[in-house]
Amino acid sequence: MPTIQARGLTKRFGADVVAVDHLDFDALPGGVTGFLGPNGAGKTTTLRMLLGLVTPTSGSVLIDGHRYRDLPNPTMRVGAVLEASGFHPARTARNHLKLIAKVAGLPFSRVDECLDLVGLSEAGDRAVGGFSMGMRQRLELARAMLGKPDILVLDEPANGLDPQGIAWLRDFLKLYASEGATQHGGGRIVIVSSHLLSEAQLIVDDVIVLTAGRLAAQGRLQDLLAGSKRSVRVRTPDAARLVQALHDAKLPALERDGYVVCEGVTPETVAPIMVENRIAVYEMGSSTESLESLFFALTGGEGMQIGQAAPQTGDYRRFNDGPQAPPAAPSHSPGSVGGQR
Repeated sequence: MPTIQARGLTKRFGADVVAVDHLDFDALPGGVTGFLGPNGAGKTTTLRMLLGLVTPTSGSVLIDGHRYRDLPNPTMRVGAVLEASGFHPARTARNHLKLIAKVAGLPFSRVDECLDLVGLSEAGDRAVGGFSMGMRQRLELARAMLGKPDILVLDEPANGLDPQGIAWLRDFLKLYASEGATQHGGGRIVIVSSHLLSEAQLIVDDVIVLTAGRLAAQGRLQDLLAGSKRSVRVRTPDAARLVQALHDAKLPALERDGYVVCEGVTPETVAPIMVENRIAVYEMGSSTESLESLFFALTGGEGMQIGQAAPQTGDYRRFNDGPQAPPAAPSHSPGSVGGQR
């Protein structure tokens, strides 16, 4: 069962810049871990230390108790997509993956499997220099998947994908992480760094939040949100009477934008009061704090970005030894779409 563990992880650049400051965290298999934080919080530096691309000033981050550089066959253990892409513009997508497979000692059959996985089969013999950002992002994911790794580390993987592509990625990552998991453990580790908080809330099971290089929060997303603020909104012609009835029940209530809003309660608390006071109801709804709100509370509200994205990727149901998924939506031709960061 794969594990990732950071203890006292610190990285200084020069005398004055502390990018990561005594960071402790654990990433466990069986779910998707969201690695979140504002720009400059230390997310990418931490991921680069995990992958042996940056040397910690002190502390450690270990994969199964070992540094990345000490792992035997690291391509078979960890697949990663970070910010920068290393493509030769004149090389075809298929040859790009074949070169990596040869260096890693992997069979060439994996190349076509992974191109098919990400929906680039028809574009496999095209030069990468003509690819859109969305297609390059999918090619990077195909590269990361070549060794069927136990661990995936993805930095902003939704960049360049349109809503269909993001939906595909969401389903795939959750299925990939959970495959082989039981109530006693198991599965794979998937770490996703993202600024798309509303989308991250749909993907992640666990959350690690950084701010100023330090750990701001860590845990199961549902547990972190469980204690967050709830509210009930009611649209009624008897707004004044409802506010008074809620006040009489020692509940906070006010009129806002045509609604009576009661914070810190659920509909099950408010409904009996309305029935008892014979208050007419046109509409009632409830809400809880979102990952967005939690993120803002922990980090001061910095670092939120809105992303755009490109096309539906491939049918991951055909991935060898990979997760079985519900039917995918119809895909666009991989050669006809683009994307923007």
